[in-house]
Amino acid sequence: MDSNKAVVVFSGGQDSTTCLFWALEKFDHVEAVTFEYGQRHNNELDCAREICQNLDVKQHELDMSLLNQLAPNALTREDIEITEGDGLPSTFVPGRNLLFLSFAGVLAKQIDAKHLITGVSEADFSGYPDCRDDFIKSLNVTLNLSMDNKFVIHTPLMWLDKSQVWELSDQLDAFEFVKNNTLTCYNGVKGSGCGECPSCKLRNRGLENYEKRKAGVTAE
Repeated sequence: MDSNKAVVVFSGGQDSTTCLFWALEKFDHVEAVTFEYGQRHNNELDCAREICQNLDVKQHELDMSLLNQLAPNALTREDIEITEGDGLPSTFVPGRNLLFLSFAGVLAKQIDAKHLITGVSEADFSGYPDCRDDFIKSLNVTLNLSMDNKFVIHTPLMWLDKSQVWELSDQLDAFEFVKNNTLTCYNGVKGSGCGECPSCKLRNRGLENYEKRKAGVTAE
């Protein structure tokens, strides 16, 4: 198993792109894996492809459309409203990170990569149980037992809020790239997004807070 080879779970959004830059700095060889699971917008897949091409990163695309059949949700169904009330938000896809990281592990074994990188975070918690540190650590053990390997799952953003994620991208000399070339918007708008969906509000609030902090002004 190559200790200098890594696989990044990659969607083309702010978080996974920041993780991709992080991995490129840490490891000699990096490949990305992107999952097609019936997203509302093909723009996400196009954006992920463009970023990998721009950064000269080999990308693997895997068909996970079965996930949409099993767990309809607001990320894949336009007739399901995006809500963030009590309980799990409607954008939660049951089993998504469990399946994505499991398949990323299978891919990593095939290409002899030791490291798996994912952009999950507890700091700006969206109510997703599969973004918790406990889950990642548990899955890391399970993957190693299931394939008799010594994978290491890295979560560079686990304890960072969105303003700190922007700061990390700046430290990686990727700030402008992430700002202009990623797609985080639930409505499929690249860059700063639609500005109205929960994902855009979180992203843009974090950007505003980071820029204030960088300028020496304390954010409210």
